[in-house]
Amino acid sequence: MTQICQKVVVKGMVQGVGFRYHTCHEGLKLGLIGYAKNLYDGSVEVVACGDQAKVEALCEWLMQGPRTATVDSVTKEPCEQSTVYSGFKIL
Repeated sequence: MTQICQKVVVKGMVQGVGFRYHTCHEGLKLGLIGYAKNLYDGSVEVVACGDQAKVEALCEWLMQGPRTATVDSVTKEPCEQSTVYSGFKIL
């Protein structure tokens, strides 16, 4: 099992619609660690760390998001796990 960290920025109608809550739920369900937080430009930043296949599964889910959201674009980039996360948090 390859462990990776991925930073994802999701743009669209993703604030005020429970996006972070649902992302946190999906991350925990997949056994990942990391966070979801709102950015000032109206997008949501997600950092997910764990098994590569599970991180990729969360990234796939983020392309749709919850039914309440409208995702316009998703950008991904690898990142270092510089912070030790415990669980999946909403920031």
